[in-house]
Amino acid sequence: MTDISKGLIHVAGIIDAAEAELLIGCGACYLGFPLVLDQHEEDLSVAEAASIVSRFGSRATFFLITYLRDAGAVLELCAQLGVSMVQLHGDISVEEAECLRHADGDLRVIKSLIVRRDNLDSLVDEANRYAPLVDAFITDTFDPETGATGATGKTHDWAVSAEIVRRAPRPVILAGGLAADNVRDAIAAVRPAGVDVHTGIEGADGRKRRDLAKRFVAEARAGFAEHK
Repeated sequence: MTDISKGLIHVAGIIDAAEAELLIGCGACYLGFPLVLDQHEEDLSVAEAASIVSRFGSRATFFLITYLRDAGAVLELCAQLGVSMVQLHGDISVEEAECLRHADGDLRVIKSLIVRRDNLDSLVDEANRYAPLVDAFITDTFDPETGATGATGKTHDWAVSAEIVRRAPRPVILAGGLAADNVRDAIAAVRPAGVDVHTGIEGADGRKRRDLAKRFVAEARAGFAEHK
């Protein structure tokens, strides 16, 4: 397994090459493509994402974000994209996660833990069961209005994520409604290994904005520096 270092800043939802270049210029080094989704529409095709990885792969780490539950399908899609990192947001079984781990020990696997109301104990149990098979976890928000598990643009109770950070056997990345205005407070409250942003740096047109991205990266870095 590959170590997940402290202070990671993930940006999800890269839609084209221009956006990737903009974000790299703002200091974002981990860029994710949501593909094969559940509640959300894809922003680009697999071929388009693979082209971006080929063009900018030496300047950033690209990763797959998916709801796929089959290890073989995950591996095939990672190979098509040319990435060696994946966020699993689907309800993947322990058995499939084990197949994924044994099939490619170099693949960095991050499993989502979806924060709902009063489900801390079940999330800690889930973290303990999957810890031998993944490199890190990402806590994200459930939206009861849409049924979406992640990419909701909504925060959750940070106290839940903070407790998961304390009790989980692997590093935890925090997601869910983060933006430049709250990411430093979120880091102080949760003490995660990393943070993940999507809609929080987008304008009304759904594209990432340079000013918001630069502020987010600066605020996140400051937050991590304050809480090493």
